[in-house]
Amino acid sequence: MKIIQRNQTGFTLIEIMAVLVIISVLAGVGVKKFDLISDAASRGALESALRDLNSRELLTWALIKFSDEGWVTDAGLFSTLDKDLGQGYSWSSGPSPTGGTLHMRSASTTLTRIPSTVSSAGKWAAD
Repeated sequence: MKIIQRNQTGFTLIEIMAVLVIISVLAGVGVKKFDLISDAASRGALESALRDLNSRELLTWALIKFSDEGWVTDAGLFSTLDKDLGQGYSWSSGPSPTGGTLHMRSASTTLTRIPSTVSSAGKWAAD
C-alpha cells in the first residue's frame, strides 16, 4: 500500500484567530480616534455658529438702525433676526431674547444674549 502525501496549504485556526485579534484592536483604536475627531469638529462648528450669530445680530441692527423707520426695540430686532443656522444645528432651549442652548451633533453650548440698544448691537456669548 502506497501512501500519497498531499501538499496541504492554508492557514491554521491559530493564525486566523491572531489576525482577527489584531484587526479588532486596530478597529477599536480607529473608532475611538474618529469619535474624538467628530467631537472636536462639532465643538468647532458651535464656535463658528456663535460668530455667525454675532455677525447676523450686527447686520440686522445696522439695517434697522439705518432704515426709514429707525431703531424701535430689541424685541423688534430679535424677531427680525435669522436664527436658523442651517442643517445639523438645533435649539433645545430657545432661541429667546436672552439666549438658548444650541446643539451640533454630540456637542452643545448654552448661549446668552446681551440685548441690543439704540447705540449698540446685541451680542451672543457662550457660557
